[in-house]
Amino acid sequence: MAITVMEALSRTVQKYPTKPAMRYKSEGVWQSLTWQDYGQTVRRVARGLCALGLQDRAFVGILSYNCKEWVFADIGSIFSGAVPAGIYPTSSPDQCVYILKHCGASCVFVEDAKQLAKVLAVRSQISTLQFIILMKGKSAEKDVYTWNEILLRGSEFSEAELDKRIQKQSPKNLATLVYTSGTTAHPKAVMLSHDNLTWMSQTSVQFDLKLTSEDSLLSYLPLSHIAEQITTVHGPIFLGACIAFAENMETVPANLREIRPTLFLGVPRVWEKIHSKILEREAQIGPVKRRIAKWAKGVGMRYGEDFNKHSTLSYRLAHKLVFAKVREALGFDRCRFAATAAAPIARETLEFFMGFGIPLYEIYGMSECTGPTTVSNPEYTKLGKTGACIKGGELKIAEDGEILIRGRHVFMGYLHDEKATKEVLDAEGWLHSGDIGNLDEDGFLAITGRKKNLIITAGGENVAPEMLENKLKCIPEVEQAVVVGDRRKFLTALITLSPEALHLVKKKEIASPAKNQAELLTCEKFHNYLQEQITAINGTVARVQTIKNFKILPQNFSEESGELTPTLKVKRGVVLTKFASEIEAMY
Repeated sequence: MAITVMEALSRTVQKYPTKPAMRYKSEGVWQSLTWQDYGQTVRRVARGLCALGLQDRAFVGILSYNCKEWVFADIGSIFSGAVPAGIYPTSSPDQCVYILKHCGASCVFVEDAKQLAKVLAVRSQISTLQFIILMKGKSAEKDVYTWNEILLRGSEFSEAELDKRIQKQSPKNLATLVYTSGTTAHPKAVMLSHDNLTWMSQTSVQFDLKLTSEDSLLSYLPLSHIAEQITTVHGPIFLGACIAFAENMETVPANLREIRPTLFLGVPRVWEKIHSKILEREAQIGPVKRRIAKWAKGVGMRYGEDFNKHSTLSYRLAHKLVFAKVREALGFDRCRFAATAAAPIARETLEFFMGFGIPLYEIYGMSECTGPTTVSNPEYTKLGKTGACIKGGELKIAEDGEILIRGRHVFMGYLHDEKATKEVLDAEGWLHSGDIGNLDEDGFLAITGRKKNLIITAGGENVAPEMLENKLKCIPEVEQAVVVGDRRKFLTALITLSPEALHLVKKKEIASPAKNQAELLTCEKFHNYLQEQITAINGTVARVQTIKNFKILPQNFSEESGELTPTLKVKRGVVLTKFASEIEAMY
């Protein structure tokens, strides 16, 4: 049965009124809010928005890092009859103005003075903007209200009038906008209905991810992204799970150990960074402990996918000596579901964590299908596969290898872009993902690349660069890699170094004289070491996929310098343009 977001929240508030819904840190101490608190605050925000003149079906921007106010602003907007649109907190003023103008925002929530300054700098360009709500702090600027003011203004709009607005909405109505992170041009506004969000919560999140009211999660990935919205907002709303908000990205490791979540979602770059940290610690332990760790990893790999064998003596011993200690050090001692999503992950990374008794369950999806399309979990998983189609969804592979998706989770279309909508949604309701993949005999999906990213060599061979890039990123000293070779005779790679590269090099017997990271760039011994690693990778792929040359770039990719999206995906086009001369030099 189709329901609205408001109905889903009301049911959970009635079912779990005193159960913790949120945890957040205040003055160094973790505080809790119950589901009853949650429901009441959402309604106060909604009434405050209505009292300030927000019209039914208006658009609302949210510019903030993850916090309880972000969620209250989001769901409060939906309750008021408006449509929220998250904006990545790292966005520039120009990026903010694009989104706010594109949707015609009447209101925008901003986290603090820094985010407020971005909006004020472009305010004159947004003719629809009526007022701004500052979550933290105060401002003397005209039509800027504090968080407490919006809650107090709620008393000016009755509960009965709010209920009238709520009753006007149906499951088919537009509920939220998710702006794609934009690896190419301007982001598109993905329109998701109430039914998209609640159906995903009551099917995939409940049956595939196995989330329950007893689960706890740490929210730290951008809430503007659909994956975080489903795991932090809509899944918990439907099931009554508890969300804890990380203080910031730098405190995530410490917050993990404090919260000890039962489910943790990481993008591949997060898992790669954890991987590097574990390797760094491994290098510091003695030879005996190192041999024990190596034995335990062998046990983990043998039994990792077969949960029936986790009761064997060898697995139990490996768990006691190694796995339990690693999991506790990471804050994963209670974690029963560690997931990876949002981008392809290297098989080597999956094997590394499997070897430490932390299987990573792959999830494949996109904003246009409300998050997950295929899911792995402890009951059905295959290493290197992104899982099977979610319950109630449909999946097939087109003749050219493109992954097609259909179901109640497929979006309504792109706001103000009928042409782009028709390009991805066909007459039969199939969503054309733009990803290339294949299904095995058991229905497990493997992603092999992006249609737009396919490299066609001078010899006419098609090469998906993602697989090679993931292999390169498994070299401990490598942070990012971009494989190049379109219309070229052979493949090359642009490489950036990990911040820990020098430290890692000093632990190895390559006798590099480099005294700092900059000297590594021109160090012959280090180059020879990297060439050996790449030669080993070349031995695992087809001849046409081998990398003949590489260039180490002097600086790392970042969102600020334009090479990464907010979800840490590489903007391939930007990199190829920005480093065109370095690429030409390799040929």
